[in-house]
Amino acid sequence: MLEIEVGHVLRAQGRTLAVAESCTGGLLGQRITAVPGASVYFRGGIIAYHNEAKTRLLGVPREIIADHGGVSAECTQAMARGARERLSADYALAISGIAGPGGGTPDKPVGLVYVALAAPTGIWVEEHRFRGSRDGNRWSACEAALELLLRQARGA
Repeated sequence: MLEIEVGHVLRAQGRTLAVAESCTGGLLGQRITAVPGASVYFRGGIIAYHNEAKTRLLGVPREIIADHGGVSAECTQAMARGARERLSADYALAISGIAGPGGGTPDKPVGLVYVALAAPTGIWVEEHRFRGSRDGNRWSACEAALELLLRQARGA
């Protein structure tokens, strides 16, 4: 399981992790904390489901949400940056998307998810388009976020 691999890598590096979640609603944090000993490297998470929470809790500028939306590469990058700063972590993962089954538009369909990683060496964001159920899309979003962290933490 990816969350176990993440734990091994973070422990070996002596690094810490925080998360900011929207469409996954805490699933990423749940998976990370299911690993015994996660308190050594996991600082915590912020569930910012509503755009106002993204602004208030994570410091996402209102202009980003107005110009690009709460489900966008720009917003998700800002969420990751905000979680890293507010929770004083080395790494921060952020996820925002449209899990479904409703809520999609032609421009932003169900299954559209952005994952971002803020790290000491930079910030990365990926766009994904999943085609599963609501639960499947949420799980896939967490998998994508954990894979992004592993790639960057291992220097791949």
